[in-house]
Amino acid sequence: MTAAQTTSSADRPQLGLRERKKIKTRVAIRAATYTLIEEQGYDATTIEQIAERAEVSPSTVFRYFPTKEDIVLTDEFDPILLAEMRRRPADEPWADSLRHVVRMAVEAALTEEPEALRLRSRLMVEVPAVRSRMLESMSATGRMVTTAISERTGLAADSFEVRVHTMSLIGGLAEITLYWAEHGFEDDLGELLDRALNVMEHGLPARNA
Repeated sequence: MTAAQTTSSADRPQLGLRERKKIKTRVAIRAATYTLIEEQGYDATTIEQIAERAEVSPSTVFRYFPTKEDIVLTDEFDPILLAEMRRRPADEPWADSLRHVVRMAVEAALTEEPEALRLRSRLMVEVPAVRSRMLESMSATGRMVTTAISERTGLAADSFEVRVHTMSLIGGLAEITLYWAEHGFEDDLGELLDRALNVMEHGLPARNA
């Protein structure tokens, strides 16, 4: 596959000191969580242990992440992706913009935190609470995506068509992750993404003769 054109650090939105500190804290909490899960398993890992390992208080953990599942599922890419979508040429077909941005997200995740991505994906398959929370959290991601679609297409963000298109996209991307983990991460994630986007854009392929 052709590597996605990721944005460099210089191209990304410049954040203020307060926001950078928040991101640093979230990253520390997630790193502590991933390490503990690798050491002792998901169920045995508690918020108190996470707080101690991240050198913050339990209340700080809950302030950033309402549940343990949220620690596993969230990352820092959503604001970057929305900004990248807004950078795309106004006359570029929506499908092309979408393919570019989603592939950029996959490339960034594989480059910047590959082990975390695999652990997160595996937990989605193995831990019912994580998978359930993933389904619940789709609505928040969906709201971000509807904003981008509305800005690009001129359609109302709360219109039926935009909502259906958005949740089809979000659900499809979730299935890529689940399929990838269920098959032992043997498939090329970029190729799975291309196949999924082809289905979304063109429908199911013809049945083999």
